[in-house]
Amino acid sequence: MTTSYDYAPLFRSSVGFDRVFNLLENAQRARSISDWPPYDIVKTGDDSYRISIAVAGFARDDLDITFQSNLLTVTGRKQEAAAEAYLHRGIAGRPFEHRFELADHVRVNGADLKNGLLSVDLVREVPEEMKPRKIAIETAPTHEPSAPPAQIEAQKAA
Repeated sequence: MTTSYDYAPLFRSSVGFDRVFNLLENAQRARSISDWPPYDIVKTGDDSYRISIAVAGFARDDLDITFQSNLLTVTGRKQEAAAEAYLHRGIAGRPFEHRFELADHVRVNGADLKNGLLSVDLVREVPEEMKPRKIAIETAPTHEPSAPPAQIEAQKAA
């Protein structure tokens, strides 16, 4: 059973948030039926995150990480192994693709494969010109009453 949300009332009462609503609709629509392999998203600091994906059985060469225009794509394709006689095959090796929509100014800081977990570190770096800055309030110069203007004295004609 799928739940669908109607964002129309929010469109009427907000301006400039249409990109956010589009992301919500796309995430709801594009949610894959299978979330294999499982993954975690962890906030590791104020502006840093880590995505950990359980990729047991995949080698470094079997994985591909691509970042392009706020979309992080992690794909896995296992190389065909020599024909072996498996009695039981419980470790899944099927291909997968996970897509993560990243917010503006979030970039990939690095990736690491250790103990069957692929960790992708992300960091949000807001450009200096977009950070809030304090504006100094200046006062207009006041006009102080000054001495009366100097007058030239002339002789009176008789």
